[in-house]
Amino acid sequence: MDKEEDKDHTPPDNERSSTEDCLKKKEKEAKRVIKTIQWTTGNNFTVERGRQQIEELISTWDIHESWLHHSEFLEEEELKDSKRYHYRACWGMPTRRKPIPRATASVYFVIVISKLKPDTSPVEVFFRLESSRLIRRPEECQFREKWLQDIIENKIILIERLSSQ
Repeated sequence: MDKEEDKDHTPPDNERSSTEDCLKKKEKEAKRVIKTIQWTTGNNFTVERGRQQIEELISTWDIHESWLHHSEFLEEEELKDSKRYHYRACWGMPTRRKPIPRATASVYFVIVISKLKPDTSPVEVFFRLESSRLIRRPEECQFREKWLQDIIENKIILIERLSSQ
């Protein structure tokens, strides 16, 4: 192949994509839209409504249908400037061979009603994973199924280590 023929197959500089452009494109594709819900206001809040809204939020998460969970109200906490309502969603993946999962993973939720804001303000919601101190806001962070898998895998490893001693 001569040089003239080679030139015809090389795109001009303005049509070449750089590694940086490729990385930016992949990064945009990897970003997911964070799904959230419209939270109730302080004056419309009840413990059961809070649990229903947590279930509604969970339904927006991209989690395989083989994961099962149940949610429950844990406690009400009275603070100087707010009331906090604590909930837990306990996750497991039962199978036909093991209908009772070897381990479960919990996600803890807190619904906060401010005493300083108007009653018509929406409640604030936070969640954290079992074994983590990082507190997340649903509107800022898309839940990942991998977090549940990691918790359960770590528990199973621990169970196996303890039983082999």
